Amino acid sequence: MFKKIPFNGFLYPLAIVLFTLLAASMACAQVQRPKLVVGLMVDQMRYEYLYRFADRYGEDGFKRLLRDGFSCENTLINYIPSFTAVGHSSVYTGSVPSIHGISGNNFMLQSSGQSMYCTQDDDVEGVGIGANEKEGKQSPRNLLASTITDEVKLATNFRSKVIGISIKDRGRILPAGHFADAAYWFDSKSGNWISSTFYMQNLPQWVTKFNAQKLAEKYLKQDWNTLYPIDTYVNSIADDNRYEGKWPGEKTATFPHRTSELMKDVGLELIKTTPYGNALTLDMAKEAIKNEKLGQNQPGVPDFLCVSLSSTDYVGHRYSLTAVEIEDIYLRLDKDIATFLRYLDERVGKDNYTVFLTADHAASYNPLFYTDNKGNGGYLFTRQFKRELDKELQSKFGHSKIIRSVLNYQVHLNYDKIDSLQLDMDAIKKVITQYLKKQEGVAYVIDMETANPGDMFIPAPIREKIINGYNRKRSGAIQIIAEPQWYNGTPRSPGTSHGVWSAYDSHIPLIFMGWGIKPGVSNKQVHIVDIAPTLASLLHVMEPNGNIGKPITEVLGQ
Repeated sequence: MFKKIPFNGFLYPLAIVLFTLLAASMACAQVQRPKLVVGLMVDQMRYEYLYRFADRYGEDGFKRLLRDGFSCENTLINYIPSFTAVGHSSVYTGSVPSIHGISGNNFMLQSSGQSMYCTQDDDVEGVGIGANEKEGKQSPRNLLASTITDEVKLATNFRSKVIGISIKDRGRILPAGHFADAAYWFDSKSGNWISSTFYMQNLPQWVTKFNAQKLAEKYLKQDWNTLYPIDTYVNSIADDNRYEGKWPGEKTATFPHRTSELMKDVGLELIKTTPYGNALTLDMAKEAIKNEKLGQNQPGVPDFLCVSLSSTDYVGHRYSLTAVEIEDIYLRLDKDIATFLRYLDERVGKDNYTVFLTADHAASYNPLFYTDNKGNGGYLFTRQFKRELDKELQSKFGHSKIIRSVLNYQVHLNYDKIDSLQLDMDAIKKVITQYLKKQEGVAYVIDMETANPGDMFIPAPIREKIINGYNRKRSGAIQIIAEPQWYNGTPRSPGTSHGVWSAYDSHIPLIFMGWGIKPGVSNKQVHIVDIAPTLASLLHVMEPNGNIGKPITEVLGQ
């Protein structure tokens, strides 16, 4: 029998005090982190777009981010090629293609010659789509390094929720990482948001319910006209010009775009090339926040939402940088971002989340527009390069198909054929490099395996980009560096493109705002790979395992 302890009026209040102090001590010991981190990637956004259209921006979108956040005004991409998959991977891994392995949207496995899409995974099936549809056979397995989202999951023993959302599959799969709870992308055939069995076996009920609204169709039925009177779009050239591409069924690529009619022939793929694609993406993001209860995790356990806004890229590729369509989509995106930030304020709490906005790459002016206005520029006819090189190699070595492809501004060789025929590899490369060096618009040609003596005359920043972008297992043997304002295409190619080393493709915006961020601005040069380690410092987690970047300490007030 236990002896009954008499009540002591003094000990009881003392116990209450001790308990309160212990609880307070435990609270102080809790790691301080935001409840939610939101990454906003604006596909193909040039740094200058923060200011080019600023006279028409409202106070609560881009201007709020600049006013309340920290803007790194001189953020550069430090590798080539500057493509979507590479940019998304580099932001979230803090690394470069040499290490993380995503050397293009498509790349070639040098060991086999197999062409590989960046998120291709034939071992998984689509969810929310037919099992054998290739649009669903996607995962992050080709990404060789961990992401900051992976490191957050590891640091919290997988208690953090990580979700990726984008119209583009690669825009969500690569940032969300290997341990994500879900990644969702848009299927144009069905108009549904889908995923793959890498993440789940069935779509959550809330996604099925969201798909049932058929929002893509509802948006497109509104048509696309300018937000303001078209004659007030002073930052764009005349709407009817030869640098833009029109849709089947359009007489000219001009406003208004009758999307309600065009989608009958084009299908729901059309929404990607309108501002409604961004609006739909943010609608889906808000549903994910609400239904997955993002930002409502345990104290010290942050959730992470990766959002990529892809329509800006599709519009740029079709209409070019000088188009009214570009000005209009950014004016509309400004409003969409303002609405999304207000939603975060209400749902998560204004002081409880951290958001960062950046881009995967920027873009070039259309070379024809540039030369029409007396600038230097032009097109690299890479398909013609390959045809002529095939003929020359056939003539010199007696064999065809020695070159597999000219992809990502790189020449990929057929190593199996060269080895089996015991051809002289150095002689083959010499023929290729001598030919390419003579082509208009080609600044440098580099043999990536043997680095010829002429490489010493390549400026150091370009050399660094070449080295960072070269992955021995997935990149071509010979690298082509274009002169400024030259890129792959033909004078018949409308719109814009990207992928080269120049500032127009590599100078991107970067703004952090919210919990843990000191408002300010800096023109100190930083790089795309510095984003992940900055987030790692903010969240007190390890940098991704392939990280080569450094924390931007000014952002954190350090």
